[in-house]
Amino acid sequence: MTSDEDISSMFSSESQKLKNLFDTTDSNFDMNIHEIIETYYHVMNVSSMATMLKQQAHSESKDLMNKIQETEKLISERFDSVIHPKIMEKLSTSIQELAQNLQSRNSTNKSKEETENDAKLFDELREKMSTKEFVEQYANGLSDD
Repeated sequence: MTSDEDISSMFSSESQKLKNLFDTTDSNFDMNIHEIIETYYHVMNVSSMATMLKQQAHSESKDLMNKIQETEKLISERFDSVIHPKIMEKLSTSIQELAQNLQSRNSTNKSKEETENDAKLFDELREKMSTKEFVEQYANGLSDD
């Protein structure tokens, strides 16, 4: 296999993985933090790969160029327009609910168990806020294009 064939095969494989990931996500928006981050990294990696391959367009095959366009359309129409906004909405709602839950708790005379539970909720809140910031950076990248 030539290097062009290797590149084309790798891009096709990664694009198919992305499509499968989107199919799974479409049916389940209750993703955990790890799944959200993994999804965004995969989208960014495939997008970067597509950009790099388009810059080398003069030496790439027409089939590969069609696959790049198809993949970019998939990312734009399914991820950027549907999945990303739903993930943002879920994160925002979850953060708001956690913050309200923590604020409504009585802060005096807590048992050790209640204090440990609050600490876990604060950790979860921090993790979700950090993930939301990561997701917002992706959105900022979209608006820069």
